[in-house]
Amino acid sequence: MRTESFEFLKKLVAAPSPSGHEQPAQRVFRDYVGEFAEVSTDIMGNVISFIPGQGEDRLKVMLVAHCDEIGFQVKYMDDNGYIWFGAVGGVDPHVTIGQRVVIHGAGKAIIGVIGRKPIHLLEAKDRDSVIKLDNQYIDIGAADRKEAEGLIRVGDPITFAAELTPLQGDRVSSRGLDDKAGCFVVAEVMRLVANSGEKPTVDLYGVSSVQEEVGLRGGKTSSYSVDPDVGICVEVFFSSDQPDVDKKLNGEICLGKGPVIPRGVNINPFLFEHLIATAGKEEIPIQLISLPRASGTDANAMQVSRSGVATALVNLPLRYMHSPVEVVSLSDLEQAAKLIVAALDGLTDREALIPR
Repeated sequence: MRTESFEFLKKLVAAPSPSGHEQPAQRVFRDYVGEFAEVSTDIMGNVISFIPGQGEDRLKVMLVAHCDEIGFQVKYMDDNGYIWFGAVGGVDPHVTIGQRVVIHGAGKAIIGVIGRKPIHLLEAKDRDSVIKLDNQYIDIGAADRKEAEGLIRVGDPITFAAELTPLQGDRVSSRGLDDKAGCFVVAEVMRLVANSGEKPTVDLYGVSSVQEEVGLRGGKTSSYSVDPDVGICVEVFFSSDQPDVDKKLNGEICLGKGPVIPRGVNINPFLFEHLIATAGKEEIPIQLISLPRASGTDANAMQVSRSGVATALVNLPLRYMHSPVEVVSLSDLEQAAKLIVAALDGLTDREALIPR
C-alpha cells in the first residue's frame, strides 16, 4: 500500500466517531477526498464526494461506507468520581472489562479504564459470568464527582483506546475498522478515478455515511438525496479463518484472499454477475458468500430508497468484529478498490439493471 494511503487509513481509524459523534473522522475523510473530488456535508453529517462523468444519459453510481463506530456515552458520575456509561451500537460486554478507553470531552481527551473487582475477591459463581454493561464503570482517577464533572459532561462520547497496529504480513488491528476500512476503500476509488486522467462514464458519488450502527440512518438520507441508479456498499464481513467461527454457517472467508461478493435478496442480479465478470477479467481474487436475508448494511437502505436502487455489496473480510482488536488484510482493501474502479466502466446500460 502506498505511504500516503496508509497514513490516511491511520488517521481515519484514530479519529473518534461513535454513532452521532462522527465529525472528527468525517473531517479526515473530507480533507483527503477534497483533494480530488467535490465535497459537501449534509444535515445528518454524511460526507458526499462527487466526480462528474462524461457521455449521454449517464448512470449515477453511489458508493457508500459508514464512518461511525461502536462506542459509549457518559450517563452518570457518582460521588467517588466513577463514571457509568451506556453503549452506542452493538457492544459486547465480554470484551470491555479491563480495557483502556478515551472520553472525548470538550476540547480534551480523558483516559480511563473499565475496572472490576479483582479475581481474588470474586465468589466462584461469579468468575465465569458476564457483567452487564449497566454494571460496569470507568475509572479516570478522579478523587470525587466534582473533579470528574470538571473534566467531562453527561453525554460525552467514549471510544476504546486502541488505534491501528501492524501485525504480521500486511495485516493490521484496530478498533473501528468496521467500517472505516470501507470508508478507506470508497476514498481510494475516488482517488483512483480522479487520477486516471479520464472522466468516468458515470456520475460517481462516494459517501461516508453516519449512524449506520444505530439504524442505517445516514445511508437512508444520503441515498434519498443522491438518488442513484446504482448503489455499491463497501462493508466488512465475518472472516471465518479463526478457530471459533463455523464455516458451515458463515461460509469460508479468509483474510488476504480478496474482497467478498455476496449474493442474496439485497443484491441486484446484474451487478452481482458484473462484479464477478470484472474480477475475472482483471484477475482480482474474490470470495463468494450467500446472504439469504437482509444484509443489515447501508445496502438495505439504498435498495429501497425512493422507487428502488440496483444495489451490490463489496465486503472486506474482518476478524473480531465489534471489538477493540478488529483485524483486516491491507491487500483486501486495495483489491476491493481496484475491483470497483474496474467495474464502473461497464455500468452504461440502464435497462440491464432491471431484472427480467
